[in-house]
Amino acid sequence: MTEIFTAPPPPPSAIGLRVPDFTVPATGGEFVLSAFQGKPLVLYFYPKDNTPGCTTQAQQFRDLHAEFVKAGCTVVGISRDSLKSHESFKARLGLPFELISDIEGMLCRMFDVVKNKMLYGKKVLGIERSTFLIDADGILRQEWRSTRADGNAAAVLEAVRKL
Repeated sequence: MTEIFTAPPPPPSAIGLRVPDFTVPATGGEFVLSAFQGKPLVLYFYPKDNTPGCTTQAQQFRDLHAEFVKAGCTVVGISRDSLKSHESFKARLGLPFELISDIEGMLCRMFDVVKNKMLYGKKVLGIERSTFLIDADGILRQEWRSTRADGNAAAVLEAVRKL
């Protein structure tokens, strides 16, 4: 008898639900979600500082940053890299937004972005490139999961403008 593997169903969507408050270390000091009430917030998760796709994504959010600000929105990047790595990445690319260091993976678990990935032929756990749009009331309004680095920032900006 051949065994058939069935993937587990995706987790239920949290769209329309309030994002629980959290406090985490970031490049500009402590990041407290509740401090951003009253304006939209974009949280984008990426696998690793100084890698080609993550650099492309960060540059595109940087290049559109003035448009996000004009729309009243804050952008924040998140990975499991250290603050030291984030500071270097931010300085090298001239990023005008903060980067959260989620070394312990608390936010990665909260947003369910850690997935099995293939790296050099081996299965590893890593961050699935994902972006989340939270409205001014702290409600998750949209998510982009398993997104491509190129073009993600422009798609997110379009959604911010529609809020």
